[in-house]
Amino acid sequence: MGITRTDWSKRYTEGRGFRRLGDDEKGLIVEHAPAPEGGRALDVGCGTGEMSVYLASLGYTVDGADFAEGALEQARTEYPDAEVRWLCLDVERDDPAPLGNDLYDLVVFRLSVAFLHDRTRVLHALGRRLREGGTMLVITPLAAHTPAEKRHIALDDDEITALTCGWTSVQRLAVGDLAALVLRGPCADTVAMERSVPATGYAVAGALAVVTDEHGRVLLGWSKRGMWEAPGGKIDGAEPLDGAGVRELAEETGLHATGASVVSILTDAAQGVPRVTAVIRITGFTGTLTTAEPHKFTRWEWHDPHGLGCLGPVFTPAANALDAVWPGVIPGLPTVNAYPTAAEHPPVPGEPAEAVRLRHRMAEAVIAGDWAPSAVVQEALRTVPRHRFAPETDLKTVYDEDLAVVTRRDEHGRATSSVSAPWLQADMAEQLQLTPGAAVLEVGSGGYNAELLAHVVGPAVRVVTVDVDPYVVHRTQRLGAEAGSGRVTAVLGDGGLGAPGHVPAQGFDGVVITHNAADVAPAWREQLREGARLVVPLEMGGYTRSLTLVRRGDVLHCEHWTYCGFVRDRGAAARTAPVVPLAEGEVTVRWEDGEPGDTAGLEQALRGPRRELATGLVVRGTFNFETLQIYAATTLPGFCRLTAQEGSTLVAQQDAAAMLSDGSLAYLTYRKVKDAPDPADRLTEFFIHAYGPAADEVAERFAECVRVWDREVRESGYPPMTVHPAATPDDQLPPGDVLDKHSARLVFQWPGRTPAGTLSLSAAGGTACLTPTS
Repeated sequence: MGITRTDWSKRYTEGRGFRRLGDDEKGLIVEHAPAPEGGRALDVGCGTGEMSVYLASLGYTVDGADFAEGALEQARTEYPDAEVRWLCLDVERDDPAPLGNDLYDLVVFRLSVAFLHDRTRVLHALGRRLREGGTMLVITPLAAHTPAEKRHIALDDDEITALTCGWTSVQRLAVGDLAALVLRGPCADTVAMERSVPATGYAVAGALAVVTDEHGRVLLGWSKRGMWEAPGGKIDGAEPLDGAGVRELAEETGLHATGASVVSILTDAAQGVPRVTAVIRITGFTGTLTTAEPHKFTRWEWHDPHGLGCLGPVFTPAANALDAVWPGVIPGLPTVNAYPTAAEHPPVPGEPAEAVRLRHRMAEAVIAGDWAPSAVVQEALRTVPRHRFAPETDLKTVYDEDLAVVTRRDEHGRATSSVSAPWLQADMAEQLQLTPGAAVLEVGSGGYNAELLAHVVGPAVRVVTVDVDPYVVHRTQRLGAEAGSGRVTAVLGDGGLGAPGHVPAQGFDGVVITHNAADVAPAWREQLREGARLVVPLEMGGYTRSLTLVRRGDVLHCEHWTYCGFVRDRGAAARTAPVVPLAEGEVTVRWEDGEPGDTAGLEQALRGPRRELATGLVVRGTFNFETLQIYAATTLPGFCRLTAQEGSTLVAQQDAAAMLSDGSLAYLTYRKVKDAPDPADRLTEFFIHAYGPAADEVAERFAECVRVWDREVRESGYPPMTVHPAATPDDQLPPGDVLDKHSARLVFQWPGRTPAGTLSLSAAGGTACLTPTS
């Protein structure tokens, strides 16, 4: 072992032969992995290319990858006409960028997998590049048929079990004296397992080491008990907890820790016996990784944190120890009592080259979209390791500039916490207009966004982040300890109250809300410095826009709007929209602002005749009507939202802006009036559908709303808007349309609306009234 890329290249250029591809192997591929139309294959460790060329002959588009340039030179020489893309790539150590983003139907390891140290990680990583139903094919010599001096080229049964662990479908076939493993479904759930040998004594106390390498990968061993385990064991006498973890690491792996700290104490029971486990975080080590106790472990491997949920069986305390370091990295673990310690350790470095590349690509995409014009936000995007605040998520997903990453769900599967899309986080950071040394409050924790803000404001001041969920706060604290700057303070509390006890003397220099807010909490304004900015994703009629509000006394003035969406508030101010089901639940009407209107008679009306009224608004191609949603929600008396089940025959829209008035219901829909091959040439007209005795009148009112918007608002965009305390009298409000919340009064100055009075849409009753203003 220990042969370098140069050594391998030399062996190939010297013409040293290797086992030729046999007919039985060819038949195996034809039977178990025939090329689909347009199929793509990856031949890993392709050597001089015989397998790659054969796959191409079957109809695959083939990438042949090997880390020895000498092998690829020989392949090009021997097969000059082969339609194979030859790639010089070490799949275990190199950034996989040369593979591109297209998925494969087949990945083959022929006589090469035994040379990988982190076999499980590599196979799972490449497995995630398979199309659904794709095949991973491993062909390997067996230790039982291999001379002792060549043991390093073969696998024994324990190694094969470890290699196939975590795949949903495993088929083992004999190919002469070789073994073929046909693997599909690269992500079987991790399952917490106990050892079969009963625990002894009245209680068991042990220590487990969570060790990461320079790439941020964690060390686990495949044990003779048939599960993955962390280095560790029982505490010896009165030795310190961290000393036990350091000792066990050295005894089992040959690695010597250079830094260790206790991050948590776990208590549970093993077969009725109480068990106490200390989680020891190892932040550095020396030595060479070896299987120092082969009677206990088959091998040790380094694993990506985002792959820990797909490993198959893991020793229960080890799984819980991993979760103590990276909360949520393994879902569905059994209950354990965890007691995080107060001891702090410095941030632990380490990330793969792929993460660096993807982070820079993400940053450039966000910058190109003009979401991050300032140098300081650009640098934060390029620097802060986003993937380490979502350790359960693969790198490609976490660094997609358009995707939010859900990190917590409730018992119904609804998202309750997430890491928002990078473009939106950059936009909100820019809107705060922070300067070095600024004090910032974030309401709604997660870790990454707060760390991004900490990078923007620099080392002088801490960022305070508050969340109502103890788990989210703990996760933020733990992940921040692993990868953060140490300048983020995570606080448990109702974010609607701000951060009492953490407010600077002059107030925060910026407040950002990272959940959908149904209202503007008074504390957010009160804890904000005069002239500073509050950025809040506010729901108006059920439509969310991120608003940049500048404090001027007791009034917040809106300077910017961004179309967006977040998870909903779960604090005391959270609001559940009243919903009225109709037609046995096929259609529902809801009031995001206000109480339910009178739906008497609508059940029958929905099954009766429908009034269809053209608005006259015809649009071409892809059309942005986001301001129409807010315009209708804040100017139409009786505004509500209508939803319908998929395939409903009663209404034409699954989610539509609607209004309820005079016992009748109307909603906004559209109809294609001209089709064309080019979407830019297609024409669509907005229509109103209405039901009930006043259908004609209600439809006309809604249609006129659309026409006024088209004539007066469409080109001007969002209106000037101010947010006032709830107790502000009508005569102290500026002219405009008022949307009343529980804690605030929002005044919209839409163009084309009367300046002589204020139209109030009350959140208490949903009715409209015109009130005079001075």
